[in-house]
Amino acid sequence: MRWRQGAQALLRETAGAALVEFAMVLPVMLLAGMGLCELAYESYMQAVLAGSVDQAGRNGTIQGASSATIDASVLSAVQTINGKTAFASGYPTRKSYADFGYVAPEPFVDANLNGVHDAGECYTDVNGNNVWDADPGTTGMGGASDTVVYTVVITFPRPFPMPSLLGWSATARMSATTILKNQPYAGQNSPTLNTVCN
Repeated sequence: MRWRQGAQALLRETAGAALVEFAMVLPVMLLAGMGLCELAYESYMQAVLAGSVDQAGRNGTIQGASSATIDASVLSAVQTINGKTAFASGYPTRKSYADFGYVAPEPFVDANLNGVHDAGECYTDVNGNNVWDADPGTTGMGGASDTVVYTVVITFPRPFPMPSLLGWSATARMSATTILKNQPYAGQNSPTLNTVCN
């Protein structure tokens, strides 16, 4: 009987209940807080990357622009936020096109309506190489009045441990692209468009 009274008294006891409730809520609050901080951090990094890539693209449109200097300015901008930021393998990339309209697969006559360029189907040879190209761009900064697509991909270590708890990679990866037209500092070398059927 006495143990029953003791158990009832213990059930009615409220001292320390807040501590138990806090201990149950704390892990959820910490995960939510770190998740929000991670999202805010990555949003800020993306904004800085996009801004620096846009600026780099504008700097690249002038005659005599140095690719190495422009790339270094982009990396420097994002490294002010995270000093361990690096370019992903194979990036940055530049592809030049004679016109904005050529930043797409070379147009072709889809004779069998399968949505794929097959041998023998006629196409407009945008870059003058006598081969159908899904991407007719030329690697590099291009020349006067050319359109340049500049793409940067960076990687950096995540600042919070929360992603690893969810099975995400400890390294974040993000990209930014800009498309600009080089200044007309000289005559443009644009190929003659020919229809090729091979």
